[in-house]
Amino acid sequence: MILLQANNVMRRFGADVLFHDINLQIQEHGRTALVGRNGAGKTTLLKMIAGITSPDEGTISKSKDLTIGYLAQDQGLDSQNSIWAELDLVFAPLHKMEKQIHQLENQLASLDPATKEFQLTTEKYSQLQSAFKKQGGFEYESRMRGILKGFGFEEADYQTAINSLSGGQKTKLALAKILLQSPDLLILDEPTNHLDMNVLAWLEDYLKSYQGALLVVSHDRYFLDRVVSDIYDLDNHTLRHYTGNYTQFMQHKQEWLTAEWKHYEQQQKKIAKLEDFVNRNIVRASTTKRAQARRKQLEKMDRMDRPETDDRSIHFHFHSDKDSGNEVLDVDRAVVGYNDQKLAGPLSFSVRKPQRVGIIGPNGIGKSTLLKSILDRIPLISGSIKLGANLQIGYYDQEQQQLHPEKSVLNEVWDDHSNVPEKDIRSLLGSFLFVGDDVYKLVHDLSGGEKARLELTKLSFKPINFLILDEPTNHLDIDSREVLENAINEFSGTVLFISHDRYFINQVATDVLDMSATGIKHYEGDYDDYLEAVNKELASTAGQDEQQVNSTAKPKKSSAQQSYQQSKETQRARRKLQRQVDKLEDQMASLEEQSQAIQEQMSQPEVATDIGQLADLQKQLNKLNEQSEEVELEWTNAAEELEKFDQENS
Repeated sequence: MILLQANNVMRRFGADVLFHDINLQIQEHGRTALVGRNGAGKTTLLKMIAGITSPDEGTISKSKDLTIGYLAQDQGLDSQNSIWAELDLVFAPLHKMEKQIHQLENQLASLDPATKEFQLTTEKYSQLQSAFKKQGGFEYESRMRGILKGFGFEEADYQTAINSLSGGQKTKLALAKILLQSPDLLILDEPTNHLDMNVLAWLEDYLKSYQGALLVVSHDRYFLDRVVSDIYDLDNHTLRHYTGNYTQFMQHKQEWLTAEWKHYEQQQKKIAKLEDFVNRNIVRASTTKRAQARRKQLEKMDRMDRPETDDRSIHFHFHSDKDSGNEVLDVDRAVVGYNDQKLAGPLSFSVRKPQRVGIIGPNGIGKSTLLKSILDRIPLISGSIKLGANLQIGYYDQEQQQLHPEKSVLNEVWDDHSNVPEKDIRSLLGSFLFVGDDVYKLVHDLSGGEKARLELTKLSFKPINFLILDEPTNHLDIDSREVLENAINEFSGTVLFISHDRYFINQVATDVLDMSATGIKHYEGDYDDYLEAVNKELASTAGQDEQQVNSTAKPKKSSAQQSYQQSKETQRARRKLQRQVDKLEDQMASLEEQSQAIQEQMSQPEVATDIGQLADLQKQLNKLNEQSEEVELEWTNAAEELEKFDQENS
């Protein structure tokens, strides 16, 4: 079933067209991403779909009673309430219903069971209680606790006033609130900003099982790979649809572009051949008619446009004028923090040439503080840091405090290299997409992405053999991230970086350091290698725990063994019920896919005019709908049985 459809949508800015001929469909339970370069118009299109703004041309139609939840980029909650009280507002209708239930209970207590009024009140009470249960009245508090825990909030935080929280925490709560609202269509603009890896992993799992449809804009390629199943690419002012996750989309887009170029070049050769024949033969009496025929052929030809994409991207590399020693960095029992207030430690690790070491860990743990201590900008509380010989250090600051807000883009670079001709500085800036009058913009007027490119410009200009990067992919679009990955992989020096971008870590890291408040642990390989190692550690620990349980249970009383066995049988019974629910969910999804395929077939022009074929397809669709209703009823019963089982065994 189609929840929302955009047809031939256009948006103008003055005389310029931002995008045109936008056609998009959001299917029920769909997992859809909208991708494109910064400035392509993704957020503008999302606001139209959400109903906040209207298109200049075209239409956006929605299914009846469609509920939409829209979360803008970096949109945080602004409230005087506590965390719990604010999120509890989502369930105001349930609270009202609960109050009505209690009122009816009081009425029933005062009525004679033999009266008709008692019977009518009982029926009303039963209906209201059934509706209360169906709408989640008995589990809304557990849902709130589950989502708050997923976003890293503990029970001790529940009464904290929202206006006392950081911007990142407010953004997480805004996302938590919209998830609790459970709209039919959830529209998220860069939802992964400010989330650490543990929260990201939880959010991905939550969204994969979300009952409604999802439309998301994100530069987090790892997130897109895990969550979405179809992608709309906003490129060259229009939209193209691809099936699959982000990695599959990149492959399909390249295949499409290659095929388009092949067809375009074939047509250009044919046109050139026809035009050459016409030019050579139009004035010759013996061949004039043939030339005229070919000219008509040219006039009637549906000429392909030259295949184009928004392929303007930064291009640069890091360079050094001397090699560092093999021993680049040694950190020994370092404790990091501010004013003797410990954030993390003791931390011990080494970096050797030419490793590319990624530091990961929760937000606020002190990762950026560690880098600043390595650079001797913040003193260690205790421990030692030893830098190697012949180091030329380049540092990328995620807070971009190394840029002077009152300088122009040109002077920000030129003032550090005053002996270099202006044309060379401007040429370098052009490679980072600062062209024309862009070079005269003041730093404080730049966007986050422009500031990021300017800081990379400055780094690429100076000789570096040890590159220290703090969240370098923040504010960069996907194309720029890929260019940065190539620059790092081609760099002959050593790299130490902090990142929450798991795709980026997979592309560049040779080693991962997992940092916590009490220490730091080294893993060889990229992010996927790190995950594999951690899962092995967890499996090993679980195996040891089970052995310990078995070994300690044997000498104990038989009641302990009995309790353990009952627990195993309970788990086995629950898994059986869960498998039944999962199987029915798969059947529902399969039937839905078949229905969608038939609906798409019916909408094709050649089918829409064939009454006989339409009738056959409608019969198939009706049969699928009947099967869907039967399976959905079975699923409802199985899900209720599972819920009852959990309640009885909790």
